[in-house]
Order: sequence, then structure tokens, then C-alpha cells
Amino acid sequence: MNMNLVLQGPSATPERLHRIAALANPARVVQLGEKAVRCEEVATSDFLKQTIEVAATAAGLDATFIAPGRSLADFKLVAMDMDSTLITIECIDEIADMQGLKGQVAKITEAAMRGDLDFSESLARRVALLRGLDAAALERVYTERLAISMGGEAMLKAVQAAGLKTLLVSGGFTFFTERLKERLGLDYTQANVLETKDGKLTGRVTGIIVDAEEKRRSVERVCMVMGIHPREAIVMGDGANDLKMMWIAGLSVAFRAKPVVRGQADVALNFSGLDGLLTILASDQ
Repeated sequence: MNMNLVLQGPSATPERLHRIAALANPARVVQLGEKAVRCEEVATSDFLKQTIEVAATAAGLDATFIAPGRSLADFKLVAMDMDSTLITIECIDEIADMQGLKGQVAKITEAAMRGDLDFSESLARRVALLRGLDAAALERVYTERLAISMGGEAMLKAVQAAGLKTLLVSGGFTFFTERLKERLGLDYTQANVLETKDGKLTGRVTGIIVDAEEKRRSVERVCMVMGIHPREAIVMGDGANDLKMMWIAGLSVAFRAKPVVRGQADVALNFSGLDGLLTILASDQ
């Protein structure tokens, strides 16, 4: 089956791009800006894909095989995980740092993202460690430590300009998703609610836990509201708890993701920013 191959990366050079492109033996190579090329009509095989992946990774490039003609116009929704996807931090780890417990909490977070620990269990264990922390610590994390991932704002502006709706669905907390919704003009958000009492965190969350199943249901609910099929959604994530919502999407994007996620996603952005999605779906016109 013939496919297109998009090669890109912030450290891309013409020599690197065309050296890897030559391995694919494409019918044509189309330049997509200074840092990317699209190799067209590539006769794919498992061996070729593995060869390209190894060579591209060594060269600091992202390599994406995609069916010819796919573009943003094929989609109506972009759904994103928050922590370590749309933003650069794990909010709960940074909140824990205010208690001097970042290392302890980060180990639990890492195990959950690898898929070694049930997410709901990991969330309960981590949040319990925050008991007694002044709720003002959340504002400090937001203002002092939270940053949008590379290319995130450019990606959002482009998909919004193209008429796509946006969903931020997170196993993190509404304190952050609601602020990002207003800041970035997002359409929908879903996250966990941290319980507070007398200005302190109680060490509990309230309401439905946003785990892998709830993330999938959130995407399905928004698609239903929009009157679209989940295959018209792009879903972006980095951890094991993102896989179920990624499986129902028309295009799944692993961003700086754990190996278990990279291996199952349609697209893996290991070097490029989130706006690498735009290059992959650049119109043939």
C-alpha cells in the first residue's frame, strides 16, 4: 500500500531530511517549510517503517506514515490530555513540591503513566498526600510553573481557525483546565475536582474520577453533542490513561509519550512541537 511519509523536526537540516527521505524511495518529495518534507507514494512495509523509524530517531526527526490526502478538513474535534501534553508539567507533582513531596508523588505518577498502576488508585494515593496544603499553592503552580508545550498555541490557533472544536480532558484538576479554557479559548473541558475545606486541600477529589474510561466517555459525549463520529476526532496524549480515548479517534497523536503509547498511536511527536500535527495534515492543495 502506498502512503505518504512526513519527516520533520526542530533540528532538521536539508541533508538529514533528504537522506532519510531517500531510504523511502518516494515518487516525489515535497518541501513543507524549512524543517519538513513529505515523501509521496511510498511503498510501505513493516521492514521499511522500522528502518525509517530507527534512522529518523537517530537524526532527531519525527517520521509519520499517513494516507495520502488526509488534512484538517477530515476532522471536527481535537481532544487533548493536559499534563505533559498541552502543558509541560504534571500539575499534581508540582503541587506536591509545595509539600516537599514531589519525588514521592512523581514516582506514583510515572508508574500510572507507564500503565504499571491503576490510574484511579494512583490518583487517590497522590491526592491523599496533599492533605492540609493551602489551596493558594494551586495558584502558585499555575502562575509560576505551568507553561504551554512547544507549538501548542500555534496548533490551537490553526485548528480553531479551521473550524475545529477543542476538548481538554484531563486526569488532573479543574483548577487548571478552567483557567486554560479561558486563556486559550477552548470549547470543552473535563477534569477532576480537588476538594477544599477552610482554604486547605482535604486530600480527596469529589465527583466522577477522570480515568481512562471517563476520558473515552468524555470524547464520545462531546462527539455526540457535536453530532459527529469519534473517527472525526483527533486525540492527543502521552500516558497509558490516554489510550482508550486514542483508540476511538480518527487520528491518535502521542506527544513526548511513554513507549506503550508511542507504539499504539498513529502519530508520534518525539521532537516536534504540537504544531507538528499541522505539518502532517498539510493540504495537498
